[in-house]
Amino acid sequence: MLDRREFLNVTGRFGLASTLFPGILYTLATQAAPKAAAQTATEPATPELPKITNAMIDQAAALAGIAIPDEDKAAMLDNLNQQRSGYDAIRKLHLPNSVAPAFVFDPLPPGATINTQREKPIYSNAPATLTAPANLPGDLEALAFESAMTLADLIRRKKISATNLTDMYLARLKRYDPILHFGITVTEDRARAQAREADADIARGHYRGPLHGLPWGAKDLLAVKGYPTTWGAGGFEHQTIDEDAVVVQRLDAAGAILIAKLTLGALAMGDKWYGGRTRNPWNTKQGSSGSSAGPASATSAGCVAFSIGSETLGSISSPSTRCGVTGLRPTFGFVPRTGAMALSWTMDKLGPICRAVEDCAAVLQAIHGPDGQDLSVRDAAFNWNADLDWKSLRIGYLKASFDADQPPPPEKPIPASETAEEKKHREQRQREAAAGRARRTYDRKYDLAALDKLHAMGIDLIPLDLPKLPYGAMVPLLTAEAAAAFDDLTTSGRDKLLTEQSPDDWPNSFRIARFYPAVEYIQANRARTLAIRQMSALFDKADVIVASTNSTQLVATNLTGHPSCIVPNGLRGEDAPAPPATDTGDDDQIGGPGTPVSLTFLAGHYQDAKLCAFARAYQQATGYEKLHPKLPS
Repeated sequence: MLDRREFLNVTGRFGLASTLFPGILYTLATQAAPKAAAQTATEPATPELPKITNAMIDQAAALAGIAIPDEDKAAMLDNLNQQRSGYDAIRKLHLPNSVAPAFVFDPLPPGATINTQREKPIYSNAPATLTAPANLPGDLEALAFESAMTLADLIRRKKISATNLTDMYLARLKRYDPILHFGITVTEDRARAQAREADADIARGHYRGPLHGLPWGAKDLLAVKGYPTTWGAGGFEHQTIDEDAVVVQRLDAAGAILIAKLTLGALAMGDKWYGGRTRNPWNTKQGSSGSSAGPASATSAGCVAFSIGSETLGSISSPSTRCGVTGLRPTFGFVPRTGAMALSWTMDKLGPICRAVEDCAAVLQAIHGPDGQDLSVRDAAFNWNADLDWKSLRIGYLKASFDADQPPPPEKPIPASETAEEKKHREQRQREAAAGRARRTYDRKYDLAALDKLHAMGIDLIPLDLPKLPYGAMVPLLTAEAAAAFDDLTTSGRDKLLTEQSPDDWPNSFRIARFYPAVEYIQANRARTLAIRQMSALFDKADVIVASTNSTQLVATNLTGHPSCIVPNGLRGEDAPAPPATDTGDDDQIGGPGTPVSLTFLAGHYQDAKLCAFARAYQQATGYEKLHPKLPS
């Protein structure tokens, strides 16, 4: 069972087991410094750090798991003190989050080629029987859960107006936000102006395409000029960025209407933000998961036609699963991140969260491609073809991700000295582990049913194995980059403003990352090269690979930059194991009766169009994307 938050924290500790010590020495020396003089509110005083000593080297070496002979320490001291002095010189530059490192991650293996020839997209035809409600705008809410492509067809045929649709979704946003807590800023004035412009354009015969006139919501790590960009984090509530993110600009150009900036867990972790916790529309006692918490919740609740989220390590996949919507995490380097908060320069990806796969394809069609600023973005084509013969594709599946859980390891002998309190905690852990196994066993039948459905569709599935590599040991790449992106939070002490302060949250993860050195960062990237090559080799055997969503593939493919499409795969029945009384946010699959499950499809780099074509075929065969939560009127 993949527990993303705990996984991230635990694997971050690999730095403590494998580190060399310049970073450790800096931390130890900082801790040894006398208290700084009085600080001003705007510029904290820099503590006067003591010289690095032999004793500090011994402490750092112990943390690193190595030994330094006494005769070697003297030769190290001068260089270590000089190296440490360079840290402050760079910190005084006060590098903003928008400044990227002077290197660009490329997920393509040697010899890979990409298609740059762009073709006109081919969309499906809307259902011929669908008509607009008779009395506008009073009956328009009947369309709240329709796919973006269906709404687009109604707008194109002038059966509904962008203004009416915007009014309806704005009203739903305001009605359900007090229940679900998915909104940070409603961009009402901007939205109404865009809606009037869309209606005027369409009346003149200037129809821009399938997103024209559709109201959407942005994860609030995308900058929008004239509105706060809060990153969901305490201390940033009033931050403004005087530009529109490139994705926002491109959706503006496509005629889409931004109606809200939606929640994300603070600095893109989980579903807790400075205003509370975003809720799952299927069960409001549970969070929506994160970090694209608001986009998934608002889309699921029928409060936007589509939304934009982001993923670094599950932040589209997990909330899409819990909220029962369709998420597309594009190939790394397909969508420019200019104007978006940086968490990990080598892992961040922006992508759509929608009700149906073709909605995601329409959005990706509008937002992909180079912008001249984000140097990771390739000039690759996304040629959507709803008529693609998906039966010609080779379909594999990650066999191990569909297999039953391994039996739990045998219990360790109970020490004779165990106290009553220790016994209580041990028995609680045993109960929680047993409950987790029961939930996984129950959910597995949905994965197996998906394989049966694919066989019924005429698919001869090719069994494949995920490369056996230490993916967990590579995850500190993320935490190291995140700690650099928010270095000032840690060094200034402003990390105390963040709402969440547990051992698994960013403030502590940023501190742990201080112990992760450049040598080990580079070594982990070299291991990542092996992962990219071996993962890419799987797509020599299959065009699309089916996987259980909540498995190791989530970590592996985020490291290798491969795209994924997460689709609803049914609802748990009334016989489902009960969820825990408290949703800690540590388990994305806590389930419970009447809540959604999902299935994940994977593809090779920049094969996102084929990926979407096959995922759409599965949706057409199952219809699970048409399910939606029952909310109070």
